[in-house]
Amino acid sequence: MADRRSAREILALVTDDRTFTELTHPVRESGPDGPLAWQGYDASRARAADRTGESESVVCGTATVGGTRAVLIAFEFGFLGGSLGERTGDRLESAYTYAREHRLPVVPLVATGGSRMQEGMIALTQLQRVARQSVLTREAGLAQIAVLRDPTTGGGWATLGAGADVVLALPGAQVGFAGSRVRPPDADPTAYTAEAQVAAGAADAIVGPEELRETLGRWLRLLTTPWAGQAPVPAPLGSTGLPATGWEAVRRARAPQRPRAERYLDDYFTHRLAISGDRCGGTDAGMLCGFGERAGRTIAFAAQAGTATRPAGYRTAARLLRLADRLGVPVLTLVDTPGAANDAEAERQGAGAAIADLFGAVASVRVPVTTLLIGEGGSGGALALAAPGNTWATPDSYFSVIAPEPATAILKRAPAETERTADQLRVRPEDLAELGVTRTGPV
Repeated sequence: MADRRSAREILALVTDDRTFTELTHPVRESGPDGPLAWQGYDASRARAADRTGESESVVCGTATVGGTRAVLIAFEFGFLGGSLGERTGDRLESAYTYAREHRLPVVPLVATGGSRMQEGMIALTQLQRVARQSVLTREAGLAQIAVLRDPTTGGGWATLGAGADVVLALPGAQVGFAGSRVRPPDADPTAYTAEAQVAAGAADAIVGPEELRETLGRWLRLLTTPWAGQAPVPAPLGSTGLPATGWEAVRRARAPQRPRAERYLDDYFTHRLAISGDRCGGTDAGMLCGFGERAGRTIAFAAQAGTATRPAGYRTAARLLRLADRLGVPVLTLVDTPGAANDAEAERQGAGAAIADLFGAVASVRVPVTTLLIGEGGSGGALALAAPGNTWATPDSYFSVIAPEPATAILKRAPAETERTADQLRVRPEDLAELGVTRTGPV
């Protein structure tokens, strides 16, 4: 059964003991039964207040979570279904303003059925207010980490939830724009779950209640303690001697025992947390993205895991780079792919546009990007993740405009000529350094 804690209970679950302080909020005067004079609305609000002990559908305050201070916004679903009304908007705007004034990250703990119909379009326009506050907070370089509780539907999901930088969800939570009473009668209920949203790339991870405080605290620390300056280049973990020929470089890079991205990331970081999904309906297990701690500070990472990269992988990496840029966190990228996925489904998913978006992200971010080529560097699908002027290569890697086998075929050479073609392409790490594609010196 999905978790249905009250606002105060979820705050007690995630915050450090005795650190929560409720924020003052504006007091709005309105006529009887609200802006629409909806008969019985005042009585409904009074009953909700008696039942929950709250005067509105959100409780806003500050606390530390795992030692990091943040502004927390907890929805009270027992108060009119956690719905958003004009007074809810007042409290949310006040909380976001406080966060910007005091340079604090924001953590919405969302449980809502959407906008309050007793206030009509006035309630719906609160979504515009919330969106504006989220954008201002993003522009101020402050992190927003949402926790999706049960249920998270309607405008609350489409603003505070889906619009956050990192989206965590409690297991079994109902999550979707359409609430249970307004979906088509034949709709598949499993599509409206936290698990489905993670699978579709709209949320980053499922986190159990017993792990929530620790996970949230780790995320808050990572997103508020950036490494100063450029990310150090990782030490090579595989072969030490340089390859004698181009084909040897290719064979080394393709060797099953050669160290892959997971091993490099484990060696480089004390601990790390992953983001997942492109927020467009896709995920790619072959692109590892997230934030990690090194010597007590944070470096972001986007790492190819040796497979052909899918469009969702490129979009997820671009999302990571832009988030790191907003937060002032330097980025490490690890290049290792035979190339971009080239099947028909990849084309339908917008492979060209996704690669273009990543090229643009790397070119536009203001934070330093460090790249290490750790295996195969297959054409533009690999180059899109590489930092111009700050790319390094391990001894068991190669980079090429095209792999030797298709190059041989294009040149109408016999398959036996593949090794000679590899030499002509000058794909070895030392060739790349000589050509100025990668940097020289100790890695």
